[in-house]
Amino acid sequence: MKSTAFAATALALLALTAACGNGTEAGGGTADEAASTPAPSASATATRAATEPAMADAPFGVACSAVPASGEGSFTGMADDPVATAASNNPVLSTLVTAVKKAGLVDTLNSAKDITVFAPTNDAFAKIPKATLDKVLADKATLTKILTYHVVSGRKAPADLSDASPATLQGGKLTVKGSGEDYTVNDAKVVCGNVPTGNATVYIVDTVLMPQ
Repeated sequence: MKSTAFAATALALLALTAACGNGTEAGGGTADEAASTPAPSASATATRAATEPAMADAPFGVACSAVPASGEGSFTGMADDPVATAASNNPVLSTLVTAVKKAGLVDTLNSAKDITVFAPTNDAFAKIPKATLDKVLADKATLTKILTYHVVSGRKAPADLSDASPATLQGGKLTVKGSGEDYTVNDAKVVCGNVPTGNATVYIVDTVLMPQ
């Protein structure tokens, strides 16, 4: 009886030693496998957390598809540059850029801190009769009044614009209506909104805004 009990105990010890030697974990994997499987890093978790709300705040509107997908004129490229420089890299805003240069406002806009710009597209300027547009472009004082009427202090998120009357750098006020991704500014429609640049948030509009 004693020899039988001793043999059973020896067999149990051998089985336990073999199980420990092959490194098998309770979950089915080996100890080496568990050690080599990286856990999600804190930085990766933070990146996901930062990306998810950013996606909700992305640019919106039918004209956003005309913005280049890559390069300096893309949304990512524009976000790195001050607003006048960013606009100069966007092909849908070339007429506006010409007007800003003629008015001598490039440095003023690029050096401004935290502003919102309502930027008319090339098609918006094309609605103005050519003779009238040429006359305005040649009149620096008038041009400056018109362009500064498109600029508001502070970076305005879409929610800040709902039924608002923000004061412009020109001195007049705008009438903004809408919600979600559907906004009008005076008689203009926002066709690509919430575009970030280095020092401004841009709302691209389909009509040039005219001060009273």
